[in-house]
Amino acid sequence: MYRLRISILVSIFFFVTTTFAQENQDSLAIVTNDWKKTKVHKGVVWKQGHFNNLFDSEQEINYVEIDLKKNGKNLYFAAEPSELKPTSQLASEHQALVAVNGGFFDMKNGGATDFIQVDNKVVNPTRKKSDRGNALLLLSKQEMKIKAAVDTLYEAERYPNVMLSGPLLVVNGDSYPLAKNAFNENRHPRTAAALTRDGKLLLLVVDGRNKASHGMNLHELSSVLRWLGAKEAMNLDGGGSSTLYIKGATENGVVNHPSDNKLFDHEGERAVANIIYLK
Repeated sequence: MYRLRISILVSIFFFVTTTFAQENQDSLAIVTNDWKKTKVHKGVVWKQGHFNNLFDSEQEINYVEIDLKKNGKNLYFAAEPSELKPTSQLASEHQALVAVNGGFFDMKNGGATDFIQVDNKVVNPTRKKSDRGNALLLLSKQEMKIKAAVDTLYEAERYPNVMLSGPLLVVNGDSYPLAKNAFNENRHPRTAAALTRDGKLLLLVVDGRNKASHGMNLHELSSVLRWLGAKEAMNLDGGGSSTLYIKGATENGVVNHPSDNKLFDHEGERAVANIIYLK
């Protein structure tokens, strides 16, 4: 019995030590990576990084860092009530400088499946409550917030722009508990929004479903956002929807590699219902 206990304790020690070492290695990879940086506008920087061994996988990450003090008043939501359009098209129609796809939507009938309000007008109510729709992105000319979706209608009275999505990923700098299910634990292309302690908005996409970038589960995505300085963060619609647009950066403005055409290029966009954009 004594030897069995020692064996169990030794196994636990090596498991914890190995896990900590791997996490430390991954966090260092993010923090010390030689990100390709491109200034988009005053207080707006696009960062791109490729990782050959992040979470024991190949990963491609693009994100835009937006200084809210300089650009907070120029952030908007755009939403179609019953139609779907590619992120790049919605961005172009709204003269966006930067845009990212938003919340989940009805692929058959168009429009968001979770509550979205733009300029004090409800574009789509929540069609069916889901466990993953537990986070709110709130936007006014004064501030932007990410918080748990406790009372969506109350927040809609206080903020002109409200987007319900999720799951919530980071709260006060710590990873938020995630349910054990395939959506959270399988690797996919991902889109996320995060607010940092130093007043920045991060709009981030991870490519996936390709040998050049495997995609992430939400535990991995949460870790990356924390390592990049997120205080609060939430998941947005992913998969083939994941698209980051920067005006003039490529022929169609798409800088990541949307996966719907199964090619690692900028042409595989999926039509979506709404976007977050900087004008």
